[in-house]
Amino acid sequence: MTSAAESAPAVVRGAAAAVRGPAWRTTWLLLAFMLVNFADKTVMGLAANPVMHDLGLTREQFGTASSAFFALFSLAALAGSFLTRTVRTSVLLLGMALLWSAAQLPMLIGAAGFGVLVVTRVLLGAAEGPASPVALHHLYGWFEQKDRTLPTAVLLAGAAAGVAIAAPTLGVVIDHWGWRWAFGVVGLVGLLWAAVWLRYGKEGPLAPPVGRRRAREPASAGAALGAAAGIPYRKLLLSGTWLAAALGSFAAYWTLSAGLTWSADYFQEVGGLSLRGASLLIMLSALSKGAAMLAHGALVQWSVKRAAAGLPPRLTWSSGVKTGLVMILAGVAMVGFAATDVLWLKIVLLLGPMAVTDIVLTVAATAVSRISPADRRGVTLGALTCVFALAGVLAPLVMGRIVDAGTTVASGYFGAYVLMAGLVTAAGVAVTLFLRPERDARRLGTV
Repeated sequence: MTSAAESAPAVVRGAAAAVRGPAWRTTWLLLAFMLVNFADKTVMGLAANPVMHDLGLTREQFGTASSAFFALFSLAALAGSFLTRTVRTSVLLLGMALLWSAAQLPMLIGAAGFGVLVVTRVLLGAAEGPASPVALHHLYGWFEQKDRTLPTAVLLAGAAAGVAIAAPTLGVVIDHWGWRWAFGVVGLVGLLWAAVWLRYGKEGPLAPPVGRRRAREPASAGAALGAAAGIPYRKLLLSGTWLAAALGSFAAYWTLSAGLTWSADYFQEVGGLSLRGASLLIMLSALSKGAAMLAHGALVQWSVKRAAAGLPPRLTWSSGVKTGLVMILAGVAMVGFAATDVLWLKIVLLLGPMAVTDIVLTVAATAVSRISPADRRGVTLGALTCVFALAGVLAPLVMGRIVDAGTTVASGYFGAYVLMAGLVTAAGVAVTLFLRPERDARRLGTV
């Protein structure tokens, strides 16, 4: 006869398995959410040449239109994150997806010109600003801290997957039906995701209480969150970990935003590729970035399992040191990418060392989550997005101006990529020196 003590572990394993299935289903749905999110961003860069030709825009004007996407992005990221304290994240995610689609579809109208393009990009950016922090906050309601790195990498790999799928797909749409239908397609896909989320999206068992439930359960919520729940936001946001995470993410997002806007133009004008060839290379670059993030997440998860089993770590360096050194390597590779005229070498650098830059986005999100009490996690993640999204405003505009100011398109792009390399390298140094989530968690009392 099985005793209660013997059956208890089986009950715990069964309960964990019951949560694990919905948790990973949520992860895959949020992966698709981020995929659509970045397909929305990618369409502008892929359609750069036909949009500039049809609407008679200079590169600086096109850069301005691209930057318009981020006009309200940062403020919306912060505002949306504060809403996580009063509105369920499942509702916020559904609302964002519906607004994305509504912002894309007006470009199907033939009379829609530069003004409509700018206005719809502003609206789209406002709707997409809270996407990453709200999605991460929702995801962390399903996973404990020690298990978050891999699902975080999967979710953020949706950015790379969105670019990888959108680049060839929307390239075909632009070739056959015109650039306006590229905007229409991503709008319709957003509506499809919203319909699926309406059926399956729900809160996780670790999600903090919100709204009226939060008011009804102050005692239980406080007990669950611990004494750290009263930490002022300023202490969290001025910690070395949060500041280093923000700078590292800013640099990574600069490369991402600049690439989404100008990669297609760069490889056509400087590399001599066709739109289809440039789209293929953008797809391969995105796949390389996604593969690097997933491999990093898997390695971290493997290290956690080794530690749980009492095995010694293979590498004792902190996550900040390892990530910072990787960023410095990527910065050096960017200089080589800008300097060489050999296309195959550019491709090797793009798909190799330059592809690891985005790892810092996963590390930054999990590090900020580590130092934040659960009830303040949404806001600290939103503040992180608010800061690094400023790169989305600056990168397309600054890069467009530098390219237009060059004596040739090639020399202009050289200057833009060298600037990018310097930013990534400087951020790598800051991450190496200051990103210490375990140390700051102990200091703040959020262990």
